[in-house]
Amino acid sequence: MRPSLLCVLSWMPAALGLMGSPCANAQPPAAKVWTNSLGMPFVRIPAGRFRMGSDESPDALAASYPLMERKRFSLLADEAPVHTVRIRRAFYLGQTEVTVGQFRRFIEASGYRPESEADGTGGYGYNPDYDPATTERGDAFEGRDRRYSWRNPGFAQGEDHPVVNITWHDAHALAAWLSSTEGHRYRLPTEAEWEYACRAGTRTRYPHGDDPESLVRHANTFDQDAAPYWPRWQAQALKGHDGHAFTAPVASYPANAFGLHDMVGNAWEWVSDWHGDTAYAESARDDPQGPAQGSVRVRRGGSWHTWPLYARCSYRNWNSPDTRYTLVGMRLLREVDDSAGSTRKLQPHAVR
Repeated sequence: MRPSLLCVLSWMPAALGLMGSPCANAQPPAAKVWTNSLGMPFVRIPAGRFRMGSDESPDALAASYPLMERKRFSLLADEAPVHTVRIRRAFYLGQTEVTVGQFRRFIEASGYRPESEADGTGGYGYNPDYDPATTERGDAFEGRDRRYSWRNPGFAQGEDHPVVNITWHDAHALAAWLSSTEGHRYRLPTEAEWEYACRAGTRTRYPHGDDPESLVRHANTFDQDAAPYWPRWQAQALKGHDGHAFTAPVASYPANAFGLHDMVGNAWEWVSDWHGDTAYAESARDDPQGPAQGSVRVRRGGSWHTWPLYARCSYRNWNSPDTRYTLVGMRLLREVDDSAGSTRKLQPHAVR
């Protein structure tokens, strides 16, 4: 039966002024997808405005994440203040994270050498014989080691899994190559564009709601499939099973209301911004691009190994731009061409 127009409109994002759903069983309409030369699908995201950040109190978070140390909630101050952001132009965003197969095609066509290979230091990877308790940092993964790179994160991946062990510079190189090859402007999304796309009109912790335990039905995060490999952190695992101990094929879980998959979980995603603890209090309200300089770049969205507190839409993490890690990948943005055939020029951040 064809859904009514009212049911279809009820799935349009709240950012466009359409709130609520009169149809209890309504499903989001299929997104219109544009595919590029490497086989990457993109979805057009409309312009709009949204409330960025989180103002949840430590008490509210402690009630929902009772096993987390209380001090962790005080470290989330960079998610505030909540503020209205206007995204003034539509853009295309990757429907999924960049996959192993897509990145491989880029390497073969361009001759680019990812940093994990070019500098000879490798990346990080899963090793069942590695014990985090024996190391000073207590890191969950072994590295840096030349055995590990985007080709080998220490566990099996198919061509349709998200590529990991990707540095910010690697992501920038892919975007630059696509831009010069296709004539469209590709780049990493800004932090504001990313959160706007993740929320897709919602104000909940996750695109699908607030309950951490519901993540097992909507995302690939740290659950009972992954926990046996890291008994040290068993208590932080979700109670259910999402079906994957490591990365999952992209689009294995339901899309959000914009038609985007895996905005939460599977792989952390680099964005263009430098991180700043007080960036939200100081940023522009129209198309903010983050601080003009810094030492670490922001990554968003959590991964297959991420605890539920850190998979929220508002959570901000960061690393130095040359970080290559078992959990970190990317998702690209393609700007919408204007009527003259050129693209809008955001001021690029210098790499420092």
